[in-house]
Amino acid sequence: MKSVQVFRRSCFAAVAALSLGVAVQPATAQQKFVTIGTGGVTGVYYAVGGAVCRLMNKDRAKTGIRCSVESTGGSVFNANAIKTGELDFGMAQSDIQFNAAKGEAQFKDKADPDLRAVFSVHPEPFTVLARKEAGVTKFEDFKGKRFNVGNPGSGTLASMEELLKQMGWTKASFSVAAELKADEQGTALCDNKIDGFFYGVGHPSAAIQDPTTACGAKLVPLTGPAVDALVKAHSYYAKVEIPGGMYANNPNPTPTYGVLATLITSSKVPDDVVYALVKAVFENFDEFKKLHPAFSNLDPKRMVKDGLSAPLHPGAIKYYKEKGWM
Repeated sequence: MKSVQVFRRSCFAAVAALSLGVAVQPATAQQKFVTIGTGGVTGVYYAVGGAVCRLMNKDRAKTGIRCSVESTGGSVFNANAIKTGELDFGMAQSDIQFNAAKGEAQFKDKADPDLRAVFSVHPEPFTVLARKEAGVTKFEDFKGKRFNVGNPGSGTLASMEELLKQMGWTKASFSVAAELKADEQGTALCDNKIDGFFYGVGHPSAAIQDPTTACGAKLVPLTGPAVDALVKAHSYYAKVEIPGGMYANNPNPTPTYGVLATLITSSKVPDDVVYALVKAVFENFDEFKKLHPAFSNLDPKRMVKDGLSAPLHPGAIKYYKEKGWM
């Protein structure tokens, strides 16, 4: 009988609320949820997403926005998922952002007119690591060996394929062209399942630190006519060096080339959400830079223009103009 009375009272309260024009909704109904697509959990993309969400969530009581991070296949996956609305934000290499915005390479004839840039982050040198016993001193030495080219959906694989094409190679140039995820390749290298791998990543990275420490893996320079041609032809590429001594057993600088990590979104994501995200990052920028060593040299004025091929989102533009950066 008591439960019936409670039920009647709750029904009466609901009817009364409706008669007064008060909507009966859960307390969390006004909460907005946004998700940032990243990459493998050992990569810097995941760290970027985590840092952004951590700062956004500090103000969630005020903004009503709750941010979460999703580990994904990487740049290409994120660009496609933003286009379909599965993700609100995503990390992408600057070359993948360019291709998605312009409808080139893996996005040929599938340009996303709604793709929008938010900001760029750290440099991502293309990093080649070889098993100590593989007898590799230059990239060409991998011909006929077991090599991890990157997992499907990753910017790493897309960039690897572009390099191979420029060199006149294909995946068949390797005895095995593995497609392991970023957090699997270091273990495979040390376990003698592959002889090397190619990975676009910010430094320092646990994915490079672990195999250089555990089994003495060696960084391999990425230079030569094919690299020169790619850097000359594409503005989103630049020659860089991985500093010597950053990783165990690798005392010398390693020349290579690379891209910038960028954060992208869609024009369909509301202006206030994007504004809240960039404000959370740049109003707490000193804290953001401390969340990963790869962020230590970031400059906000460069982040709002370098490596960005898609138009900036209006929500980001609003904040950048307020700061006098545009």
